[in-house]
Amino acid sequence: MGAVTVDALEFDTLRALRAERPHAVQEALATRRRRDIVRGDGRLFIVAADHPARGALSVGDRDHAMASRYLLLQRLAVALSHPGVDGVLGTPDIIDDLAVLGLLDDKVVVGSMNRGGLRGSAFEMDDRFTGYDVPAMVRSGVDFAKVLLRVNLADPATASTLESAAHAVSAAAEARMPIMLEPFMSRWVDGRIGNDLTADAVVLSLAIAAGLGVSSAYTWMKLPVVPDMERVMEATTLPTLLLGGDSGSDPDETFSSWEDALALPGVRGLTAGRALLYPPDGDVAAAVDAAARLVHTDL
Repeated sequence: MGAVTVDALEFDTLRALRAERPHAVQEALATRRRRDIVRGDGRLFIVAADHPARGALSVGDRDHAMASRYLLLQRLAVALSHPGVDGVLGTPDIIDDLAVLGLLDDKVVVGSMNRGGLRGSAFEMDDRFTGYDVPAMVRSGVDFAKVLLRVNLADPATASTLESAAHAVSAAAEARMPIMLEPFMSRWVDGRIGNDLTADAVVLSLAIAAGLGVSSAYTWMKLPVVPDMERVMEATTLPTLLLGGDSGSDPDETFSSWEDALALPGVRGLTAGRALLYPPDGDVAAAVDAAARLVHTDL
């Protein structure tokens, strides 16, 4: 793989453009070469980079792994140079940087909409829509929308989050823009939010998410890989991308679970971020290549 990097000179140019020619961001988005979202083998491999905007900078036991924007962009450049990587998921700041750096041609751009439930905050369940909205994505040529949907039956903030998510699904359907929902059943545990990763909980969260909005025609799911994944996939007819999450201390086990789940009916690909951009051995190119070959078996 001919991986690319972003050198210091390009960062100098990026900083200068942001300060002196901010309209260059929109110009870069407007002129990038776009592609069909689903093509070829019909599968998608999306690299996720929307964690920092929710205050989630840690990877495994590394508390500030994602703190350096320069390092994150360099790793994204390596990932996006792989022909098996179909696109990137990010908040406007990330997508704008990548556009100006010229890294989004022929890639699916996924806009992250709600980052307001900051990690570790007292208001974490109030997942307000603080990122993209559908009209802005349409104007900017963003291809796909993404919403985090954590459902906490004991927290009243869930009600407004559900309502906002429903409005987002409806707006995306009206704009004919695919939108992926990332649902969880969540609860407070010792002052922190934890997600229930049993099959029963994922099926329940999926049932709730699938019914949001005035139309499900453009709705996709983004689901964690859990035990008894076969039963999870029997709970929906919606196209589904697997959630990669953090690989933890055993990447081989993580990749094996992805491989098994990718073979299930209805699974159309993988969305992964930290496990690939910050692998334990530091080899981003190798991690991305291994995941790409799981998604696109003809590589």
